[in-house]
Amino acid sequence: MNTLSYKTISANKATVNKEWLLVDAEGETLGRLASVVAKLIRGKYKTNYTPHVDCGDNVIVINAEKVQLSGKKWDDKKYIRHTGYPGGQRVATAKELLAKKPIALVEKAVKGMLPKNKLGSALYRNLYVYEGAEHKQEAQKPRKININSIK
Repeated sequence: MNTLSYKTISANKATVNKEWLLVDAEGETLGRLASVVAKLIRGKYKTNYTPHVDCGDNVIVINAEKVQLSGKKWDDKKYIRHTGYPGGQRVATAKELLAKKPIALVEKAVKGMLPKNKLGSALYRNLYVYEGAEHKQEAQKPRKININSIK
């Protein structure tokens, strides 16, 4: 029996097929939206998924300011950053962050679900988040997908 026919095919940068996907965040829960978007960016739903290769798609998220949070998270959820100076820790609630920079909620949620290494940084560059329904990637002809249909 020829055992070479059982060889595992591993994707690489040249053999990867990347698409452009459009996700509408209007009325979606932040965490559920972010987990599906992270899965799309990582490429985990593809049959040729390879953990150490960027085999995911480019994802455009529109209507980021219309995302939802459940319970009292608008007031209780804290986003902590540090200026780099002594005593420079700053805290903002989700409501304050949405008022100041609406796309930051979605960006931070998705970035937290990606790997914390060089591959994760490269994958994060495949995410494009916009406040309104307009986006700059019309020339790529993104395919609109319903995130509730992806498991």
